[in-house]
Amino acid sequence: MSKKSDYIVGLDIGTTKICCIIGEVNHEGRVDIIGLGECPSRGLRKGVVVNIEGTVESIKSAVEKAELMADCEIESVFVGIAGGHINSLDGHGIVKVKGKEIVQKDVDGVIEQAASIAIPLDREVIHVLPRHFIVDDHDGINTPLGMAGVRLEAKVHIVTAAVTSAQHIVKCVNKAGLHVQDIVLEQLASSESVLSADEKELGVAMIDIGGGTSDLAVFHHGSIEHTSALTIAGAQMTNDIAIGLRTPNQEAEKIKHTHGCCFSAMVEDDEALEVQSLGSRETHLASRQILGEILEARAREMFEMLNHTINKSGFREKITSGIVLTGGAARMPGMRELGEEVFQLHVRIGAPTGIGGLVDVVDNPMYATGTGLIQYGMKSHKAGTIHELAGRHLFDKIFSRMKHWAEEFF
Repeated sequence: MSKKSDYIVGLDIGTTKICCIIGEVNHEGRVDIIGLGECPSRGLRKGVVVNIEGTVESIKSAVEKAELMADCEIESVFVGIAGGHINSLDGHGIVKVKGKEIVQKDVDGVIEQAASIAIPLDREVIHVLPRHFIVDDHDGINTPLGMAGVRLEAKVHIVTAAVTSAQHIVKCVNKAGLHVQDIVLEQLASSESVLSADEKELGVAMIDIGGGTSDLAVFHHGSIEHTSALTIAGAQMTNDIAIGLRTPNQEAEKIKHTHGCCFSAMVEDDEALEVQSLGSRETHLASRQILGEILEARAREMFEMLNHTINKSGFREKITSGIVLTGGAARMPGMRELGEEVFQLHVRIGAPTGIGGLVDVVDNPMYATGTGLIQYGMKSHKAGTIHELAGRHLFDKIFSRMKHWAEEFF
């Protein structure tokens, strides 16, 4: 197997599955997907590692499958992080411009000051995302470099995670024999893959519905404005089916993918399906209408809670492009229709875009985070082309702490 430095690898460590996607930068500077491997996740609950060894084995299995498909050997990965332990807050910084025009040092300084917010000892900063800059009295500036002014302000969005949760992810990846290049908020990664520049500019809310969490991100004027996570997602739907149809969880997961529809109005009244009974090999008949009602009840609850979060955030009026649903559960029939009824906005299902290579293999919302991690990684290698890298030295300091986490374990 070959080992090359121009591979970029995304590792999506989810509650129900772990997915490794390998990308290669082509001669045009774009990413071609050359390998994909996935394995059921055996060590996470609601996005948090609860079993180190189980998670390590699942990571190894997913990575080996991806390496076999790509015929290469990988050494480092960009890892997604999500879960109910993720919190976010806004920061504001002001500095005096020392020269005649704003230079990189001024930008770095104002971002660092904006991020200087006291946080509890059990939390760690994962991202400091600039929302916009203000030069003197001129607001809404995305890139202040080269502008003349005497006062520079920055408004930033700060994402924090529980230290132990982030440490456990780094530890699991290291024990699987890989180096963590960066930890990336999964909403941020998915947005790289499924949102267009126009949507981010006009205003859009992206909801990534995974196995353990449903992650929300609101964008406006090209920048991230709000993030939050809800611990209701695909795993809860599976559990509801298992209880409602009296069938094992494994069978409930198959039924969800094969017969699931979360908008019961789309299901015929006389449709029936054969379901394995609990505690035996016998089967019984169940109505698909009942299945639809079970799924709709949970999906409606999830959407209503997310809609409340959007309203409470104060950004609803800025979501002029509507809602983009992505993640494994987003592909279930009826999701878009139910979403439009609850949110009263245009809703579309977002699958990965902007990539080459094995496009057909990853043309599924469930691979949005994995492909997005690769696209995020490619941008991070091009210094100065990603908005967040405006204050690169600050983020180097943040990530240096992550590297110390790994050193503590070995």
